[in-house]
Amino acid sequence: MTAAPTSGFSAFALEPFPEIQLGDDLAGTITDVLTRTDTRLQNGDVVVVASKVVSVAEKRHVDLADITPGPEALALSARTGKPAEIVQLILDSSTTHFLATEKGPIIARHTLGYQLTSAGIDRAGSGGAWLLPVDPDASARALRDALTASTGATVAVIIADSDGRADRRGATVISIGAAGIAPLRITEHGGKWQEETFTDLIAAAAGIILGQRGRGAPVAVLRGIIYEGTGGEGVAAMLHHRP
Repeated sequence: MTAAPTSGFSAFALEPFPEIQLGDDLAGTITDVLTRTDTRLQNGDVVVVASKVVSVAEKRHVDLADITPGPEALALSARTGKPAEIVQLILDSSTTHFLATEKGPIIARHTLGYQLTSAGIDRAGSGGAWLLPVDPDASARALRDALTASTGATVAVIIADSDGRADRRGATVISIGAAGIAPLRITEHGGKWQEETFTDLIAAAAGIILGQRGRGAPVAVLRGIIYEGTGGEGVAAMLHHRP
């Protein structure tokens, strides 16, 4: 089905947003911020949530002291300058990998099917690391169900992760989980059509205002985007390689 066009939309961060702690109720925290800031979700809103806070809420923390690097991790660490324990986590979390340049970064195909810099692993201070959610689409569904129940608004949820591109410097933002919104859309003009990774486009738009490196704004709301709902498939549905 060809998608209806979106001629304009608005976007805003939910802030101030408290720092999420291990095991916190993320949906409840989002609802509390909505109440405290007198913000109401509307039907059709897309709530974009940074994957880091999902990982924290889901207790996806790893203590690097518990990681023993193997020979391959030690060799990659020497080549890239990454801590050997982090490299071992990358290897453990992925099926294949390559270096974007002679010294990195490490681009890995995560066991979930995503191709991500460092397999989506984030440092947690000097002694820890954050892994991706176990099932980002399931995490998005749980958040969407909880937010719809607490606010009464029918919304979509996208879990977004910052990621680099192998062919260029810098990072962008992509979707790794979604619920309530079809991950792909088809646009057509003049008899030509294009299949687009729609949830990636939305995640990238939200990335302009999501918190980066210390700005505490891990949740954004995009309003006015026209989209198709979904029967349950999430970002995994558009991956070439699925577990």
